[in-house]
Amino acid sequence: MNRSRLQVFYSGNVQGVGFRYTVKSLASGFEITGVVRNLADGRVELIMEGAKDELKAFQQAIRESELGHFIRKEDVQWAEAQDSFRGFEIVR
Repeated sequence: MNRSRLQVFYSGNVQGVGFRYTVKSLASGFEITGVVRNLADGRVELIMEGAKDELKAFQQAIRESELGHFIRKEDVQWAEAQDSFRGFEIVR
């Protein structure tokens, strides 16, 4: 399987609203690995690896969840997978 890495920086009202916990919960329905964390500048960073179609579907599921209205902007970067994650977790 050809795996990819997707890094997304979410801007908006994305901290203090259960964003990371909802993302982790949604991740269980997808074959992806990665991490989600709050950043000091108020954004949330999501880094995930998996099949490109699976990553796109997960990204869309986040947009369509109750989190969608908190997101003002997404900065997206694609790269080759580095196989650096086991499972999906919240990082502090």
